[in-house]
Amino acid sequence: MAEQFAESANNVIIEEVNKGLNPGMIVLLVVATFLLLFFVGNYALYLYAQKTLPPKKKKPVSKKKLKREKLKQGVSAPGE
Repeated sequence: MAEQFAESANNVIIEEVNKGLNPGMIVLLVVATFLLLFFVGNYALYLYAQKTLPPKKKKPVSKKKLKREKLKQGVSAPGE
């Protein structure tokens, strides 16, 4: 048994270590860079739009809603 392990130890193939970036890592870095640039650009455009665009106009309140609000405000507890 011990002889088999000794013989198999001599048959181990030693692989050379890659001295660079593998293609998967390069693709990952490129995709991550593009995503980061996309989000940073969107945030910059959002800040620019917040500073330069005028605020949104409010929708006009309908007459029905005005009547309801007046009725709610007009009805008060006695003594007030």
